[in-house]
Formats: sequence, structure tokens, C-alpha cells
Amino acid sequence: MKKIILGFDPGLAILGFGAIECEIDDQTQKQKSVSMIDFGVIKTPPKTELGKRLCIIYEDLNQLLTHIKPDLAIVEKLFFYRMANTIAVAQAKGVLLLVLAQHQIPLIEFTPGQVKKALTGHGNADKYQVQEAVARELNLTEIPRPDDAADALATALTAWFDPDIIFQYELI
Repeated sequence: MKKIILGFDPGLAILGFGAIECEIDDQTQKQKSVSMIDFGVIKTPPKTELGKRLCIIYEDLNQLLTHIKPDLAIVEKLFFYRMANTIAVAQAKGVLLLVLAQHQIPLIEFTPGQVKKALTGHGNADKYQVQEAVARELNLTEIPRPDDAADALATALTAWFDPDIIFQYELI
């Protein structure tokens, strides 16, 4: 059986997304294969008012979900040092959560450390090590760009690597 997991790296200026298709053996209920479907970013113009930027994210997410039709969404939990940036990203993430709920897509959140550990084996990996792992796991010839899209694919792969999640959300 094949299922689609859509990962997100939330942001106001750039919201990364990455979709993977997972195949599970019906007989053994074990993970069989994973491949990339699509990746990219939703961008909003920096000098545009906040409400308009959130509308752009809302509209583009609706189009993306209609096109990809994911079975499960994975979002990276917010982790920032600057308060102003955190608030803006949280607002964009709120729009993401709304659209996922409207499409009735189950959602799981992972911390950056959980994503790093799932892909590299340790939670203190640097960004490049995670990106290399994404390319390797998906048999890509190069690291996906921009970084936000690679981070979103990493988030989606984190769910794939955790069989409990796949069974919990009845992805088999």
C-alpha cells in the first residue's frame, strides 16, 4: 500500500514543503520503499502587510493540499531565539494548522532535535548533515534547495522512520 506524507518547515517569508510517497508491504506490514514526490516553498513578499502574506500562505496551501492529497502532515515545532521572528512564524504556522484541519489531514509535530536524530542518529547534527541524509535516503543526486524545502523533506522522513507513527495513523 502507498501513502503520502507531507512535511512542512513553517515560516512567514518562506514556508518549505516536501512530499514523500511511502510503500508498505501489505503482507509483512514493514516499510518497503520511500520516494520523493515534490518539494518547494511558498514565498510571501517581505514588504507586504501581514494579513495579505497570511492570505497568500492560506491560498497556496489549499492548492498544494488539493494537488498532493497527503495522508499525513508533519510540521517542525518552532524554535527561535528572536521573539519578533517567532511571532511571525507562529502566525504563519497557525494558517498552516487551519488549512490542514479544513482538509482533515492528521498532523504530527517534531522538534528539530527529533528530526536530526531520526536522520543522522544524533540530535546535535548540523544542517548540512541532515540535508545530506535527506538526499541519501531519497536517492537524490543533490541536496534539495532551498534549505526550507530540504528541512520539510527531513521532517516528512522523520515520520517514515518511526513505524509507530505509521501504524498509529493507519497509514497501512
